[in-house]
Amino acid sequence: MDLGKRPGNLLTASNSKLYMDLKDIVKEQALPFLPAKSLFRFLAVCRDWKHQISAPFFHHNQSLCFRGTSGLFCQTPQNAPVFIPIHPKSCGVPDPSLSFMPEPVVIRASSNGLLCCQGRDEDRYYYLCNPVTKQFKKLPKPTACHGSEPALVVIFEPSLLNFVPEYKLICAFQSADFDDATEFEIYTSKNNTWNVSGELCFGAKKVSPRSGVHVNGVVFWTLASGGILCFDLRKDRSQLLGSYYYARNCVLGTFGGRLCKVSITNHSAMLSVLDNIHSNTMEIHSRSKMWDNPRSVFLDTDVLKFDANGTKVVSISGDILVVKSGNKLYSYDFKSKETKALSQPAELNDATICVPYGSSLVSL
Repeated sequence: MDLGKRPGNLLTASNSKLYMDLKDIVKEQALPFLPAKSLFRFLAVCRDWKHQISAPFFHHNQSLCFRGTSGLFCQTPQNAPVFIPIHPKSCGVPDPSLSFMPEPVVIRASSNGLLCCQGRDEDRYYYLCNPVTKQFKKLPKPTACHGSEPALVVIFEPSLLNFVPEYKLICAFQSADFDDATEFEIYTSKNNTWNVSGELCFGAKKVSPRSGVHVNGVVFWTLASGGILCFDLRKDRSQLLGSYYYARNCVLGTFGGRLCKVSITNHSAMLSVLDNIHSNTMEIHSRSKMWDNPRSVFLDTDVLKFDANGTKVVSISGDILVVKSGNKLYSYDFKSKETKALSQPAELNDATICVPYGSSLVSL
């Protein structure tokens, strides 16, 4: 009789082991890919999950795995920011007005869970903060004058082998010593210092603030007069790309890990990906093109009500495109091909700052 019961016991043990393995798979492999708001809710699932999510190594792992766009920080002049989530149930921040900061701030840039803000008082210090954890760091004063609207870009690329997060800021600013020249100042968290590059770029004119995008060690900005300015961090070299690019109608972003430009044309978004940054130095009659053939992204006109006075792109980051039409924001998901209206800030006009943000548990 004992022998007759043995197979059933083995089956039970096998099922129990299978359940435990599946639980561990979810905990180890699925949780790091979730946004911060969802993870905070899962703290209440059980003690094991609470310990897992609260561990510093998990925070580091989540900053590596989650690279999606959670939403946008929107801010009008002289007002506190608000957060507009792409998926309200899973994305959000505990204090969207950033009241935990030591002074009122203006949002300047964002990268993989970190926000760069600037104080409103006369010193105008820069801060880096994580709105999810409410941590912030006050940065030393730059050595150069960056102007009233600094063209800042935050560069934070989490590394598997570097447990301590390292980040950089780069600002393109008008030279005080040379007319019609742009200089670059770079902050590195490793040394906690600012350094002005020896590189000068002539003919760049005015760099558009909040237009900067970092892709694979190169930073790109749009120019107010048309064209793109790029700076290679590894080579410490700048370059002007073709002035045929009309900055006021297009927005730079990332798509598939590459630089892209996107604009609205006839109720659809036209998207092109950078194909060859050196095409303007190729031999005459070369077939090499700087941008690939533009593709049309058809937005759902039953959801997005196009404004005759101008529907424009706000941001494109990863798989999410955000457009503004009238006083409303809409998102388009490249994976699901879904167009939906987002919750709206109290004020949304041409002066409103909209910065895409991906929630992360990274520590400062």
